[in-house]
Amino acid sequence: MSTAAIDDAFIQGLAPAAVWRHFAVLCAIPRPSKQEDAVRDHLCQWAEARGLSTQVDATGNLLVRKPARPGHEHAPGIVLQGHLDMVCQKNSGSPHDFTRDPIRPVRRDDGWLQAPDTTLGADNGLGVAMALAVLEDDTLAHGPIEALFTVDEEAGMGGAHGLLPGVLQGRLMLNLDTEEWGEFYLGCAGGADVNVVRAGQPEPLPTGHAAHRIALRGLRGGHSGVNIHEERGNAIKLLVRVVQSLAQEGALSSLRLCALDGGTARNALPREAFAIVSVPAASSATLRARLGEWQTLLQRELGAVEPGLSLTIDESTAVGTPDGAQVISADDQAVWLRTLHAAPHGVHRMSHSVPGVVETSNNLGMVELKPTGGSCNFMVRSLLDSGAQALAEQIVSLWALSGTAAEIAGHYPGWTPNPASPLLATCQRVYQREFKEDSHVQVIHAGLECGIIAAKYPGMDIVSFGPTIRGAHAPGESVEIASVERTWQLLTAILTELAA
Repeated sequence: MSTAAIDDAFIQGLAPAAVWRHFAVLCAIPRPSKQEDAVRDHLCQWAEARGLSTQVDATGNLLVRKPARPGHEHAPGIVLQGHLDMVCQKNSGSPHDFTRDPIRPVRRDDGWLQAPDTTLGADNGLGVAMALAVLEDDTLAHGPIEALFTVDEEAGMGGAHGLLPGVLQGRLMLNLDTEEWGEFYLGCAGGADVNVVRAGQPEPLPTGHAAHRIALRGLRGGHSGVNIHEERGNAIKLLVRVVQSLAQEGALSSLRLCALDGGTARNALPREAFAIVSVPAASSATLRARLGEWQTLLQRELGAVEPGLSLTIDESTAVGTPDGAQVISADDQAVWLRTLHAAPHGVHRMSHSVPGVVETSNNLGMVELKPTGGSCNFMVRSLLDSGAQALAEQIVSLWALSGTAAEIAGHYPGWTPNPASPLLATCQRVYQREFKEDSHVQVIHAGLECGIIAAKYPGMDIVSFGPTIRGAHAPGESVEIASVERTWQLLTAILTELAA
């Protein structure tokens, strides 16, 4: 793309300049999951203009190879790995179009870079930017470099699944896709999706009913693995709880559900959910009053973790009672509300082998219900493959009680820690030398591509690290600017150490 199309005002004066320059380009090119063609084509052109070899596989992954710096040809080959796509989340009032519009970061006075109304794409744009900066640095001592840029990480790890054995030559890999400076990651959760689909038989809107759109907004959202233990609210679960309760009250017992939707990404905690319900016109005031009481109750329960929670009738959206309007059948309404209300969400089990880390969890991330049918998605994670399978089967069994189809799909393996990793020892030694303090070793309750790649390349030694990122997978995602410079210092020092 033309450099004239890149808004790089936000990076002026930031170091390292090369990393931030590449990140500004990535912000300018839309890169939702499964739509990475434009950014991959740009990177291919950039690499080939520098005389670097490129290879795009059938899945769409890009591999760029850079020879060792002269004199270091016998140093071990290093794979630098990150993913091209980003989670696309925005606040409901934002006009941003992730398929067309650039990300517009803002520098805060407190030393953080943030996208106020959308995700920033620091996950994993900054990891990609650092690999690109290594590829263009002709002063850095290093052995052979392979930069692997995968696709579709955020929507099912499709790129890593599609990577073929035998393509990578290096036996050491630095994954640049974690979000806490000062920590080296040596293991991660695996997981699977449970997809639920149920056909419906519409019924006409009852005579005398008026329809209203209920909006539950203002939750923090976040990463469905990294933040799952913080007990943040799930907009879908909360709204289902409210509607289910209202439909059981005498004054509102004839409430009918017309539609319900919430969440926009399987791996993000749902921040907003909306329901269209119909009640007798004479009960509209009662509905409004009860929602006010429910808002007070939920704010009392969750105020410490969800101070922005709101539950209102959306006055900005006219619903009314159009001719031919339909509602979800009474039987289907009961199935959806009761089963969603009973379905698990959150931490299922803490790890006994890795203290303080979640072992198994799930996220009810998306739901869409209409009179003609509906669907929802649960994303299950676990440090144990058997744990993920057991919880996924539990969810399938719950839905089977009502004859609703649910299938387990998209399984990916966890990354088993190797505390004796020689690469980890090198990383720790370099960190202590560069920053005069000890680093920490962690296992993360989130999905990294490391586990999938390690299964395809047995014996590959892998360590993951990155800058400090807050709010990944949610609007307002931010990165600590100083941690980016420190991460670059660490990365280049590790490469130099391995080339010695």
